[in-house]
Amino acid sequence: MHIVHGEPSYRLANKDIELFLTRRAGQMAPVRFRLGKRWVQPYALAPWKPNELSKDMPPVLRVLRGDYFCLPFGSSKGVKDVHGETANESWSLIEQTPEKLVLEMQVKAPKCRVQKTLHIRKGQRAIYQEHLIEGLKGKFNFGHHAILLFPEKGGPYHVNTSPFHFGSVKPDLFSDPLNREYGALKTGARFKSLDKVALANGGHTSLHEYPARQGFEDLILVSSKPGDLAWTAATLDGYVWISLKDPRTLPNTLFWMSNGGRHGSPWNGIHLRRLGLEEVCGHYSDGLETSRQNKLKKFGVPTTLSFDSKPKSIRLIHLVCPVPKGFGLVRSIEKGKSASKVVITGQQGAVVHAPVDLSFLNLMLP
Repeated sequence: MHIVHGEPSYRLANKDIELFLTRRAGQMAPVRFRLGKRWVQPYALAPWKPNELSKDMPPVLRVLRGDYFCLPFGSSKGVKDVHGETANESWSLIEQTPEKLVLEMQVKAPKCRVQKTLHIRKGQRAIYQEHLIEGLKGKFNFGHHAILLFPEKGGPYHVNTSPFHFGSVKPDLFSDPLNREYGALKTGARFKSLDKVALANGGHTSLHEYPARQGFEDLILVSSKPGDLAWTAATLDGYVWISLKDPRTLPNTLFWMSNGGRHGSPWNGIHLRRLGLEEVCGHYSDGLETSRQNKLKKFGVPTTLSFDSKPKSIRLIHLVCPVPKGFGLVRSIEKGKSASKVVITGQQGAVVHAPVDLSFLNLMLP
């Protein structure tokens, strides 16, 4: 075990990636990717260490970093901590090699077994994540909770998603001024493009650029158009960070724009330039009860997935790819001539290729 940012963690590494995963809460960060002679680290670490917070705080907040798996997502009745045991309790190690980690958890609420597998591959700047869920019955919400830290200087930095058929700011208050929380976006505002989203005080803003709207905390949901491959991408300092998913299992993406808008503990106005790009099946950041109400059915937006006695696999790929100067916003990501790479097109038409095994996602690719 390695003590990383105050938390015991497992390590995976090859010549292109160094990755740490916490034993408690199963949170993945820091992760470094080698780009030529430099290393980049896109995932955020909280601006505090676990022992600096009260033990009354749930582990998910004390450990807070990188990406983690939530089951159920949000705060749910009968579940002790927000985002469930998978994001709070300790995982048991089953297998560890230099490039693969397998852990499991016997979840009490909701009762099931979850096996977490992370692996990396030579010649790729990609992280393959699988959560195999067994013994779960009924309809449940869940998701990944990736958090990126954007540079303080430089930019502009860009964010985009694959085409979506529904987009909305959270329909009820996400940041409550009575709790010293402040939001900039208009509650419940619908939008067709990230380029034009309504502000609470009038006018519009673009969500394609980040960091933005310092001093505010907002949350939106977009639902991917049905298809074989969906993606979310952030263009940072000379590279792009990308998540690749199957929209049949992870149909929605949340943007948690955390830029100093919360002033209560533990945030204290210092959680800045963080952007959660969270691939989920759920109703915004709400818990299981709200997700089961299926409020977005009329818009064709699923907020739960049905589980039975058969094991169900939730898979996701994160990858990093260097891009030339001026690459800008990612406009498209498509499968290459084979399922062994993706073709990434930038704002001005520049094209880069990234090796990745898309067959991992079990997509119905031609």
